[in-house]
Amino acid sequence: MQACATVNQNRHHARFFTSHGRGIDDDARVKRRLLRLFIIVLALGLGMGAWGFFIEPSHLETVEVTLTPRTWPRAQSGLKVAVVSDLHIGAPFIDAKAITRMRDTIDAWKPDLVLIAGDLLVGHEPGATFVPPDDAAAMLKGWSAPLGVWAVLGNHDWWVDGEGTTRALEANGIRVLENQAVPLDARNGRVWLAGLADVWTRKTDAAKALAQVTDEAPVIAFTHNPDVFPEMPARFDVFFAGHTHGGQVRFPLVGALVVPSKYKQRYARGVVVEDGRTMFVTSGVGTSVMPVRFRVPPEVALVTLTAP
Repeated sequence: MQACATVNQNRHHARFFTSHGRGIDDDARVKRRLLRLFIIVLALGLGMGAWGFFIEPSHLETVEVTLTPRTWPRAQSGLKVAVVSDLHIGAPFIDAKAITRMRDTIDAWKPDLVLIAGDLLVGHEPGATFVPPDDAAAMLKGWSAPLGVWAVLGNHDWWVDGEGTTRALEANGIRVLENQAVPLDARNGRVWLAGLADVWTRKTDAAKALAQVTDEAPVIAFTHNPDVFPEMPARFDVFFAGHTHGGQVRFPLVGALVVPSKYKQRYARGVVVEDGRTMFVTSGVGTSVMPVRFRVPPEVALVTLTAP
């Protein structure tokens, strides 16, 4: 009986050590898997950071868009408008060479009209080099299009020096509009261009601009901030804006976490059609606040207006 008990006891200990050994192996496998997962997550994070801070902000994309505003006349179908915004000259990757590349891209498309929708300047954000208005505007000297190169100012321009930015742009051949409308002699008749003041820093006055429109020709309107769109009159056949940068960072399924608009994702970027009115919001060229872009590359928008 004693020998039998001893054998049974030894078998019990053998089962215990075998079970305990499997526990050690399982723990080791779990630790190895967790380590691999950590390395993968770390590599993805570093890769996304490198892409967002160093690669994507330096790659300018061309976005070709065809808009069919409800009221656009057949006589002006095919009018080509290049729209750029938020150059933020002096932001990381936005130097004289980048501006030349942007201009060459637009010139190759041969637009009828070029619109700069505000924020020529950059402030003192991380990684930025402040460029005075005269130097920034000089990078655009000699730019031309059949119907002209026109600009409105954005909040950054006014925060730095709005009047100085206006003088600098106009000294380099770019007319600045603020609640004004001007007639343009397009190939098949007159088109009006209305430039509206930035809503954050000035008073946007669409009625003042429309009071200068003297006939029934189509009206192209542009401003810096898209938040004024719901109050815009239907007399504007098409509306352009910038300011939002598309959020600068957009995650799959979630979208942009931060959009500088009281309407958030609604006016973040792209084509917006509301109550029969059409707006296009460009994601812009430079960066602001943080020098990062992720899934929102810098862009120039080449827009063709067609009749419905």
